[in-house]
Amino acid sequence: MGEVFAGRYELVDPIGRGGVGAVWRTWDHRRRRYVAAKVLQQSDAHTLLRFVREQALRIDHPHVLAPTSWAADDDKVLFTMDLVRGGSLAHLIGDYGPLPPTYVCTLLDQLLSGLSAVHAEDVVHRDIKPANILLEATGTGRPHLRLSDFGISMRKGEPRLTEADYVVGTPGYFAPEQLMGAEPDFPADLYAVGLVALYLLTGQKPDSQALVEAYAHGVPPAPQGLPEPLWQVLGTLLHPDPEARFRTATGVRRALASAAELLSADATAEQEVVEVFDQIGPLPPGFGPEGPENREGREDPEGPEGPGNPGRGPAGEEGRGDTGSPASPAFPASDTGSFHLPPPVRAYAQEPPQAPPFPAPARPPAHAPALAQETTQTSPGAPAQPYPYPGPPLAGMPQTPAAPTAPGTPTRPYTAAQPLSPAGPAPAGPTAGPAGAEHRAHAARRPGPPPKVAAPLLVLALVLIAVGVWALTQTP
Repeated sequence: MGEVFAGRYELVDPIGRGGVGAVWRTWDHRRRRYVAAKVLQQSDAHTLLRFVREQALRIDHPHVLAPTSWAADDDKVLFTMDLVRGGSLAHLIGDYGPLPPTYVCTLLDQLLSGLSAVHAEDVVHRDIKPANILLEATGTGRPHLRLSDFGISMRKGEPRLTEADYVVGTPGYFAPEQLMGAEPDFPADLYAVGLVALYLLTGQKPDSQALVEAYAHGVPPAPQGLPEPLWQVLGTLLHPDPEARFRTATGVRRALASAAELLSADATAEQEVVEVFDQIGPLPPGFGPEGPENREGREDPEGPEGPGNPGRGPAGEEGRGDTGSPASPAFPASDTGSFHLPPPVRAYAQEPPQAPPFPAPARPPAHAPALAQETTQTSPGAPAQPYPYPGPPLAGMPQTPAAPTAPGTPTRPYTAAQPLSPAGPAPAGPTAGPAGAEHRAHAARRPGPPPKVAAPLLVLALVLIAVGVWALTQTP
């Protein structure tokens, strides 16, 4: 079985690796589904600050793959995102080579749609390339593209994490102005989109230096095999002068839509069918489509949802189950990678209901019959317990009225200073009766998070604050 990270994310198997972290297929015990988790491999201050920037990005768009949540466990951190199974555009070119122009127009329109949402948040991606553009496994249907990997993205106006004369990104997909040290801006992302489009149409990585030289005397003619309407759009995107390019992704989409209409009108030959395969392998042993398979001696950390789980209380809290003894899950070492993380610590467990050490105080008899009908339920499926106040006697029992309490009579040490209000029925639910009193006392005594969780988070926060102050002082 995989390692459980922060008591919620169970690492299943690695599915990719990047510059600063590995991507794992992961089971989310809270949401009950598989996700992709990027686990940070380095813990230096510079990498941590970039990680914080990336995980803080929240863009909800069908063609953007942004982080959805994050977690920290000891000295390791991760963030999660949706699991995309169709591979990247690099996989697609490896399977088919050059793609049909109409198919490329569909992909470019989705890419530009996602990029327009990113730019609307004043974020410059700075690393658009085929490997960072993922595809859903749609088979022979309409493709669904998602822009991913915001590890070096930045908001306009934020302090840079690199020196002014240092360029970050992927060689071969830099805009010419980036190599000259210009500030990151939207036209640089659009230039990279033009390079990706040329790669999809030709099946080969474009030579960015040769492209710059080809523009020495204006926009060059369309390369062999490229339709002229489509080249009019790409030729403007690939112009070395950022002022001569499109300024927004929305403007490129409009021009591309017009070119796609002309291509559809001129298309006479039957286009090759492109199928997007599932590029992620089968699940390893011990995991199924519905998550980890339960084995003897192991219990799901979150447990199945709903009241049918005997190990969970009425409020969804983890408990001891029917046996009354806490579960002892066994998490063997993972054989899928080098991450050996400790299992989650069960800090609290719901105690079974117990009788109070003293009988409950008697209520005034005038209101006793109405209160005797109230019951409290300790857990789903458990027998109803009578409300702990006197009620009508059973048949055959002597009917002895309760003696009224004399004024000034001292109460027992455990009772409240003020008598309970007899007006209205007592509140029903887990807070009524002896079990509810014990639950409230237990909640009042509940301590904070264990030091094993609180100490690493505090250290991480202090490191991030120190790095942020350092970055601000280093800004020219």
